[in-house]
Amino acid sequence: MPHSRLLAVLALVPALALAACGEPKDDASTSSTETTAAASAQTCTKDQLALVSGGKLTIGTDKPAYPPYFEDDDPTNGKGFESAVGYAVATKLGFEKSEVEWKTVPFNSAYAPGKKSFDFDLNQVSISEAREKAVDFSSPYFEAPQAVVVPKGSKLTDATLAALKDARLGVQIGTTSLAAVKASIAPNDEPKVFDTSNDVVTALKQKQVDAVVVDLPTAFYLTGAQVEGSSILGQFESPGGDRWGAVLAKGSKLTPCVTWAVDELRSSGELQKINDRWLSEGADAPTLR
Repeated sequence: MPHSRLLAVLALVPALALAACGEPKDDASTSSTETTAAASAQTCTKDQLALVSGGKLTIGTDKPAYPPYFEDDDPTNGKGFESAVGYAVATKLGFEKSEVEWKTVPFNSAYAPGKKSFDFDLNQVSISEAREKAVDFSSPYFEAPQAVVVPKGSKLTDATLAALKDARLGVQIGTTSLAAVKASIAPNDEPKVFDTSNDVVTALKQKQVDAVVVDLPTAFYLTGAQVEGSSILGQFESPGGDRWGAVLAKGSKLTPCVTWAVDELRSSGELQKINDRWLSEGADAPTLR
């Protein structure tokens, strides 16, 4: 899909700014998942769930809803990464597609303290200790991999890690991207380290480097809104990425069951298939090996 359509909404998401998204993450507390062991297919049937609207599963997300997380600004169509995740969780909990309702919830409102008008919210919300003081999170349904972004007219066309060994790579200081470059690419020359996210963007625009390495959500925003003509050469796995969880009201009785559903989707491989469909193939971000 054209990157020009991607993610102006991410400008509003602090977790997806270069400086924030790439920084090493503190481990989120386990307060929202301590009771998950008690959840199961038997205890998480829809007739046993405490829902905000009886008989319906209400999922929140912001509007506009952008690709690759939602397609055509329509969360109900099942297209896009988070739309697909939402329906997959719903299916695990025993809901038909017709029994799922999507509700518009502004991003900042999703994790603000107070009563919620949704059962859970999916909107690229990063799990953090500060946010867990106000809301619950499910176990992560996404952990951001690293991505390689190249400027317009780049001579880097071979989407492999080995092909990047001789490239001039740029990263921001203090981010997980630097460690990821050294561990996964091991370039022949030390990557060029920049002090700020603006410096990284400038370096790519002015072709001071052959490519920059950032986390994948930042790469979507960078190519879609910041550096015209740039593109994502590919993505690669690296520990320490930004983690997103479904947001629930603090102390929600539904938290263990949503976590159980996410964990089941992960262990079965279905979550990875959704990721591959919408964040690799669908978003033109092939996996670098």
